[in-house]
Amino acid sequence: MTTTHPVSLTALRTFPMFRGLSDAALDPIARVSIMRRAARGSTVVRAGDKTDFVYFVLSGSLKVLVSDEEGREVILSILGPGELFGEMGVLDETPRSATVVAVQPSDLIVISKSDFKQAMQDNFDIALFIMKNLAQRLRTADRKIESLALMDVYGRVARLLLEMAETVDGQKVVNRKISKQDIAKMIGASREMVSRVMKDLSLQGLIEEADGRVLLRDKLEDVS
Repeated sequence: MTTTHPVSLTALRTFPMFRGLSDAALDPIARVSIMRRAARGSTVVRAGDKTDFVYFVLSGSLKVLVSDEEGREVILSILGPGELFGEMGVLDETPRSATVVAVQPSDLIVISKSDFKQAMQDNFDIALFIMKNLAQRLRTADRKIESLALMDVYGRVARLLLEMAETVDGQKVVNRKISKQDIAKMIGASREMVSRVMKDLSLQGLIEEADGRVLLRDKLEDVS
């Protein structure tokens, strides 16, 4: 990854945790932040590495994954603009629990572990946001365990699409580009099975794939 300076207050305020901070509170964080560009396919952090930075996604897309010695992968999540990663190791002082790879060229704001800890100590709202974010992540993990244990592939695909969707002009849309192979790695199924399910959902009028996006219809919730 290449590094450029500096990071503006405007860039930091694109992240929910920083929006409520005054210029005086945000300026010290901007001064210790750096901007990095991650090329498509590059590994940003690797499972087992020492935790030294927290990363904020300004643009692009990254996947969080774990793999075994045979190279089999499970994708835990797909990250996009406004999201962060690496904060868990800051809190519990443990090595990275997963690998993060850039799916698309991505701009990242990077803050060192010590500087991020200081920011949490100086700003309660940042610490509270991190706690809420970790609670949300735990709820997401609980839903994933539930879907793996209790749902068929149709239900798992439908739930994943609904969780990834944003509401745009009253329409639920998955704007993030995600391959069927990656969907398969997220829900524990084969790519071929995911392709069949997506085709069937499309034929039923429950989803519509167009221009790299997936439009979701209301009745898709009945499948999940």
